[in-house]
Amino acid sequence: MRICELRHIFSRMKQSKTPATRTDAKPAQKPRSSTGDVEAFLEKARSIGTVAGGGHGRLVLALDATMSRQPTWDLACRLQSEMFDAVGRAGGLQVQLVYFRGFGECRASKFVTDTGALTRLMTGIECRGGRTQIGKVLSHAIKENAGEKISALVYIGDAMEEEIDDLADKAGTLGLHGVPVFLFQEGHDGVAEQAYREIARLSRGAWFRFDRQSAATLARLLSSIAVYATGGFKALETRNRPEDRLMLEHMRGGKQDRGR
Repeated sequence: MRICELRHIFSRMKQSKTPATRTDAKPAQKPRSSTGDVEAFLEKARSIGTVAGGGHGRLVLALDATMSRQPTWDLACRLQSEMFDAVGRAGGLQVQLVYFRGFGECRASKFVTDTGALTRLMTGIECRGGRTQIGKVLSHAIKENAGEKISALVYIGDAMEEEIDDLADKAGTLGLHGVPVFLFQEGHDGVAEQAYREIARLSRGAWFRFDRQSAATLARLLSSIAVYATGGFKALETRNRPEDRLMLEHMRGGKQDRGR
């Protein structure tokens, strides 16, 4: 091959080489997700675990076990079972039973996740005469929450024989720490109703009337509380049953007279 031909080929090879990459060149960027895609992802992420049984929560169930409650004690046992069933036996709801009776007796169980275990605890309790100890119940909830967060306090009773200002102070403390109190009143005692309503208001909870005629409705409301305890407001909004909407309305200040 002639020298001139070699030079010609070499010249063509140099021209065909890819130019060197600049060190200051910006790397190719991946296409960004649209704002709508990001919002859709975040909304989906927020919804995970907020449906019934999908979250985790600790709930204190407090009962007045004085003698006046004996006629409806079995009914209360059944209602708490339905509350458990709302989130499923394998769900993340832990419930502690607290009760008072007699002369200064106020006891608390361990937190349990099994409906049968709590029912057995309740059926083993005998009602005894004595004065109310709601203040002790509220103080216990404050102490429990300080150790590990509790989602809500449910109280079922029919009377109030204590200083309402003391109860209001404790209820306000629970409200400040995000522990709503849900009170179910048996009967029509005016003093008890005034106190229960105030406790509900200050703790950002709710008050309802409790009797045999409204047992089915209250069972559904207890299931709403269980759902709230495991997933908060979002869980109630997601399930969106009539009792869930009623509970949301109560907790957000829309109603305080339901149950008359």
